[in-house]
Amino acid sequence: MDEDTLRGKYLIFSIDKEEYGMKIKYVIEIIGIQPITTVPELPNYIKGIVNLRGNIIPVMDIRIRFKKQERQYDDRTCIVVVNVNDILIGLVVDRVLEVVNIPEDKIALPPDVKSGYKNEYISGIGKTEGKVKLLLDCKRLIDYEGD
Repeated sequence: MDEDTLRGKYLIFSIDKEEYGMKIKYVIEIIGIQPITTVPELPNYIKGIVNLRGNIIPVMDIRIRFKKQERQYDDRTCIVVVNVNDILIGLVVDRVLEVVNIPEDKIALPPDVKSGYKNEYISGIGKTEGKVKLLLDCKRLIDYEGD
């Protein structure tokens, strides 16, 4: 699909009770949880690697990346495979919910909190049907060089 067709479309998923969104243009596919091979000396939120049809891709647990408590994976846990700047990575999420269209005029900037707290992974707050969705900046999310 071209860029115009994908504009404003977000894949919505949940971690705990919060709903997050990422631009659909980054999403390659959604797969069920599968065995993950651990690799030593990676950040704790990089759970390891999986073989996806001959492609070895790292797998990041979003729950741990957001400093939430780990939990057992279940039949609703998914790996969202994304491509950001030609880097393939799998993102473990609690549940994939839906794809929604969020027009730009329904997206607010994240609050600016000056007390040392950073919203480094949130690019905006999407407002849909009375609910808010925390919209992720996929580029910053997968950039783990500095960790």
